[in-house]
Amino acid sequence: MKRINTIIFDLDGTLLDTLEDLKTAVNYALSACNMPVRTLEEIRQFVGNGVKKLMVRAVPEGEQNPAFERAFELFKEYYGEHCNDATKAYDGIPELLEVLKNAGYALAIVSNKIDSAVQDLNSRYFPQVDVAIGDRENLKRKPEPDSVFLALKELGRTKEEAVYIGDSEVDLQTAQNAGLACISVLWGFRDREFLSENGAKIFAENPIEIPDILSEMNERLYE
Repeated sequence: MKRINTIIFDLDGTLLDTLEDLKTAVNYALSACNMPVRTLEEIRQFVGNGVKKLMVRAVPEGEQNPAFERAFELFKEYYGEHCNDATKAYDGIPELLEVLKNAGYALAIVSNKIDSAVQDLNSRYFPQVDVAIGDRENLKRKPEPDSVFLALKELGRTKEEAVYIGDSEVDLQTAQNAGLACISVLWGFRDREFLSENGAKIFAENPIEIPDILSEMNERLYE
């Protein structure tokens, strides 16, 4: 039986607090199209399924709105230029990645965020991460497992060696679809009650807990 030696991370709400920049970009696009703006809490509920779904939820009547495509294009243009204005790593995340890297774990990010933004943010914040995959053409986005499988292929690892870490119901579904155990973090965009209702079993209240959780998971493999 193989030990867990590979970690696939979600990005938004797990490694990075991106909510303020997402809200600003959404509201820039909505305002430019004379649509009502959204609150931070609304944006929190809208994220998780990629930026198009974010805008479908933010724009009144979604894709049925005649101005949807213009709003979506304005969002992408603005966010591409301003994705790092207020974004920051959650407290303890850089230290966690350093600990995991030094312990020999292979690290990857899979995200429904636009791939160019994922590459930009990963290069800025996370030199410890070996592979980063965002929303790409011809790659099904989460909760389909395709991006997880691509990350594992690029890392040269198998799903039996991997665990998934994320903050949302989409992450739980992605892990399940990929056949991975999931650690649900409680500092992101969803709370414990919501995650439990969506099947979460393993929780981390802060990043420093994760190495111990991984050690316990490996110990259970050999009981």
